[in-house]
Formats: sequence, C-alpha cells, structure tokens
Amino acid sequence: MSETEFIYRPNVAAILRNRRGEILVCERLGVDGAWQFPQGGIDGEETPEEALVREVWEEIGVKAADFAIVERRGPYRYLYGGGRIKRGHHGKEQIYFLCDFTGREERIDVATEHPEFQAFRWIAPAQFEMRWLPEMKRAVYAAVFADFFGVKIQAPA
Repeated sequence: MSETEFIYRPNVAAILRNRRGEILVCERLGVDGAWQFPQGGIDGEETPEEALVREVWEEIGVKAADFAIVERRGPYRYLYGGGRIKRGHHGKEQIYFLCDFTGREERIDVATEHPEFQAFRWIAPAQFEMRWLPEMKRAVYAAVFADFFGVKIQAPA
C-alpha cells in the first residue's frame, strides 16, 4: 500500500508540564516499564481540544481547569506495523498538546473508572527513554521531543 492508502485514526496526546519544567509520563496498566503520555482518539465531531480535555479526564482524572494549552503540533503519524488493522485503521494520526499543569498533583489519579495506567511520574524531557515505547511509536516520540523541547532521545542500546 502507498502512504495515501493508509487510514489513520485521529488522535490527541497530552504533554503536561509542571512548574518545575518536568513532564508527566504514565505507565501502561499491566505493562511494567511502558511509559508514555496520556492519549486517545478523537470521537465523532469532537475538536482536538475537546478530545484532549476528555482524554485527560478519562485517563488521569485531571479537569480542564487544571491545565492550560501552551502549544499544539502535528499531525504525527505511525502505523501499527505488520499489516495490522485496528477498527479499520492502519495507524494513528496524532496532534500533540503541550499543556502547563496548574492544578495540585493530588488531582492526578490513574485509578479511573476505566484505568489505562498503573502509575505516573514527573521527569525532565531529556530523561525520557525510548526503550519505554513499542517500536511503532518511537519515530513519533523522537520527533515530538525534538519539536517541543529540542531534545534528542536515544534509541535503546
């Protein structure tokens, strides 16, 4: 298939940044060592901003009043790989949002109604490790870290 024949699921991802300049990463439920940003699909007629607010609430219990959008970039695309198709899509097309987290850390709760994460932590952007991601997401994360932070994250050794 050519690039134009792939069908991508519209998606958003949230990079929450605290007052110390650290970013929030969350560990996938049941997958120790798999850290990523909160993210999810854009549903129906939602705008990317509406999807962002909904996903951040659903995945980490943070309300819109607790963060402010600073910057929006994308789309970034990746394929699932191996010719896989999920719900009619070959991959995801993501819009990333850098957001200043203005709430109290106690508001962050990964034990949501439909949990996707088992833990969270704050790290400096340069501390992110590529080995935390599945291969299919690595090029997108490398581009995101370069675009938002001017940081080159290294491939696993």
